[in-house]
Amino acid sequence: MLEIKNLNVHFGVIHALKNVSLTVNEGEIVTLIGANGAGKTTTLRTISGLKKPTDGFIFLDGKDITNTTPQERVKMGISQSPEGRRVFPTMTVLENLELGAYLRKDKKEIAKDLEMVYERFPRLKDRRKQAAGTLSGGEQQMLAIGRALMSRPEILLLDEPSMGLAPLLVQEIFSIIKDINEAGTTILLVEQNASMALQIANRAYVMEIGSIVLSGKGSELMQSDDIKKAYLGG
Repeated sequence: MLEIKNLNVHFGVIHALKNVSLTVNEGEIVTLIGANGAGKTTTLRTISGLKKPTDGFIFLDGKDITNTTPQERVKMGISQSPEGRRVFPTMTVLENLELGAYLRKDKKEIAKDLEMVYERFPRLKDRRKQAAGTLSGGEQQMLAIGRALMSRPEILLLDEPSMGLAPLLVQEIFSIIKDINEAGTTILLVEQNASMALQIANRAYVMEIGSIVLSGKGSELMQSDDIKKAYLGG
């Protein structure tokens, strides 16, 4: 479904991504783990078109999308829930969700998807007329994911969905991610909580200083001594 080949990204003289290659197959949850500054967020931003690569290729369903715009990628089925949630604080919950469907014209189907989001996140329905900036951190994360789902993505990019959340909410967010995947959405997950990410991932990639240094099944990497020492507190 999604394939990245030899992707390089620079920020001025800083070589942020170095020949990064990865694949995400249809129906999978694939996680990208690594320390702060490893290049995980840059990878997602490059996939969604917000950052241009120096060289390398991005393919979606076999089609080269390396030079397409972010809007075109949303139309093709890529949607992102960004790091830090990035909700529009002065707009209501409903307005934020409607913005997620801004490229769509099928009003009846948008209404159905809105109800689907409310079913998945009942708290958002209760607060649909409330300004997004007044929500708790967990509720804002639910809103960011719900907004991304409103474009009906084939592949959902999730950037640090558990960041700053209380442990009980982290459990809830990861349960929701599994449910979204089981309902048919492929997921590429960037997450610092390596333990939780590896528990739900089919496969995982480990990034260090802009490079992929290890990959394998989530369950296998959970048992790796190197991964335990570096990321799982073992």
